[in-house]
Amino acid sequence: MDYTILVINPGAGSTRIALFKNEKREFEENIRHNADELLAFHGIIDQYQFRKNAIVKALDDKNVDLASLSVVVGRGGPFKPLTSGTYLVNDALIADIRTGNYQSEHPSLLGALIAKEIADTLSINAYFVDPVSVDEFWELSRYSGLKDIQRKALSHALNVRMVAKKAAQELGKPYAECNFVIVHLGTGITVAAHCRGKQVDSSNANEDGPFSPQRTGSLPTMPLVKLCFNGQHTLDTIKKKLNRQGGMLSYLGTDDIKEVEERIARGDSEAENTYNAMVYQIAKEVGAYAVVLKGAIDAIVITGGIAFSRSFVSKLKDWIGFLCAQVFVYAGEGEMEALTRGVLRVLRKEEDVKTY
Repeated sequence: MDYTILVINPGAGSTRIALFKNEKREFEENIRHNADELLAFHGIIDQYQFRKNAIVKALDDKNVDLASLSVVVGRGGPFKPLTSGTYLVNDALIADIRTGNYQSEHPSLLGALIAKEIADTLSINAYFVDPVSVDEFWELSRYSGLKDIQRKALSHALNVRMVAKKAAQELGKPYAECNFVIVHLGTGITVAAHCRGKQVDSSNANEDGPFSPQRTGSLPTMPLVKLCFNGQHTLDTIKKKLNRQGGMLSYLGTDDIKEVEERIARGDSEAENTYNAMVYQIAKEVGAYAVVLKGAIDAIVITGGIAFSRSFVSKLKDWIGFLCAQVFVYAGEGEMEALTRGVLRVLRKEEDVKTY
């Protein structure tokens, strides 16, 4: 049976949409949102109607017949902790999003809202797949070192789980029998340990792990405490410094890997040192997650937008290659494909749908 799937993926400054006929991508468009327009909204949820209108207009411009849709799938956000899988968007989820019952505010929260409203007008189902809040942590993984603070399972689970399944297929083994260390290299970075089909531990791109193009990752605690209390910052300015103005951007004034590589080629030693330091921190994190699996690793998997850089991947392999003979690279984020594949598994009865 053929299925026509509308995919919705809201991001910080844009909303990506795509139309799939089964696995075949009919079209994909990245709808850019003017920064000043977004700043006019008090919070992420307030952007809902604005973004939905932009999606409907883009579909109309493409002459998409909404009546032809089989389902709508939206990216899942930092909801309450959930196991991996494909979920039906239901009233309980919509209520939690609208009342602020989620772990953090992120544009991905809008994916389910918009998908549900479009689907309801067509009397079809809306889904989300492997949300940011996938939580299959071992209890040991939750300890932070301070009783007041528990480590959260928030990661790039959508793309990470998809490439894990691709790696298992390459190895000719069921995903449920594989152990992987997976590295998602994007604006934020996730390093995760997958043990026999479950993500049992991972870094949180907003709170720990290596620094990335925009985010600080783990920081020395006492200097951070002093920075917070030096009288020059509010909670909002500190959060912005950690998650949007940190990492490579704070050192070099840019979060563009290509630009940094061009600066290195021109002999910029500061750019080279920062670039190498980011590789080094990621490699150390891979080593830590290899320990989670006690060294029993079927493959190390590298993915995300930065994985398009051959130089970056080559340098990373130099540090981590001794850990495992198999290193697979799947460049790009693959979120639209992952959302589509997740829904198809449910529609084809290969996987049971889950209830929020």
